[in-house]
Amino acid sequence: MNEIILLKLGEVVLKGLNRRSFEDKLVSNIRRRLQHYGSFHVYSKQSTIYVEPQGESCDLDGAYAACKQVFGIIAATRARSCPKDKDAIFHCARHYLDGQLREAATFKVETKRADKHFPMNSMEISQYVGGLLHDAYPHLKVDVHSPQLCVHVEVREKAAYVHGPSEPGAGGLPIGMGGTAVSLLSGGIDSPAASYMIAKRGVQLELVHFFSPPYTSQQALDKVKQLARELTPWCGRMKLHIVPFTEIQEAIRRDCPEDHFTLIMRRFMMRLAQAVARRTGAKALVTGESLGQVASQTMDALAVSDEVCELPVLRPVIGMDKQEIVLLSRRIGTFETSIQPFEDCCTVFTPRHPKTHPHLDEVREYEKALDVEGLVERALAGIERVQVAMED
Repeated sequence: MNEIILLKLGEVVLKGLNRRSFEDKLVSNIRRRLQHYGSFHVYSKQSTIYVEPQGESCDLDGAYAACKQVFGIIAATRARSCPKDKDAIFHCARHYLDGQLREAATFKVETKRADKHFPMNSMEISQYVGGLLHDAYPHLKVDVHSPQLCVHVEVREKAAYVHGPSEPGAGGLPIGMGGTAVSLLSGGIDSPAASYMIAKRGVQLELVHFFSPPYTSQQALDKVKQLARELTPWCGRMKLHIVPFTEIQEAIRRDCPEDHFTLIMRRFMMRLAQAVARRTGAKALVTGESLGQVASQTMDALAVSDEVCELPVLRPVIGMDKQEIVLLSRRIGTFETSIQPFEDCCTVFTPRHPKTHPHLDEVREYEKALDVEGLVERALAGIERVQVAMED
């Protein structure tokens, strides 16, 4: 029989009466994710999602790698199906795992019997198949505690399945089950990591980037687009809203005290991101701020930024240090792009001595020198929207 992919559900199994909606969304996400790898039959039974190729032209390697990046899957494995017969299970294990069985010094067989009508229980199946494998590979020793190879047998509704150890999946919840949020995407390390973390909780993302030509270059914008593409294997298709920010930054530099440049700039970013959220139906904002990392990320500064928002502001990396964020960005594949030396608007007009403990009343007073509504309105009118997908 054909090789297939078995996907194990994570915390989806803890859901109650709405569990079916989570599973349906997860299956839908997997089907969409596998469109570029051929025709697959994807369905869910008994807390497992089956991915069955429907032809020889299917790219099983690509599909397997893609499945491990779908949020909602806690583990994945490639398996071979066979009839629900004890000898068929042995022969399947011997042929499918022959290379691993030859290389291992110790092994065990572990069985899960989801089909309770099968005449042997889990222990009996493991003993029978393990005994025959031991005879077929005399060099193997049984080690039930720490074997080099664990041969897994699953006796399920349609067939029996044999596979080796599973590999970790992305975990989390299916994209789309947590609503929609607007994530502020700069060209740095932190914001892509924050986008990944909130998407892992099942949130569909709209991305916002603030672009300040001529102070920021086309290369800087291309870098952000590349970061968005690198997030799509995890987050799915997203729309990138590119907000013109030059006029706002020049007005702040002209009319506000230097030590408050960054704070007032952040307040405009939050206003604009919230306006995008209103337009797209998003219910929250997402930022990559880490407490105390820079002057604008003290508690007082964050409170001043949040004061202009009515929507919740989610900060997934708020308690992480830089090294933890770097490790995460390396794991999800955004780090090398993030460190490319192209400026973004956050580095434009950076004050020499930024205010770390601002007073809200003082900030409001400085903003009176600005045409806040007009600046926001003109920036929103100039937004460019780019659909970002893996095939781009």
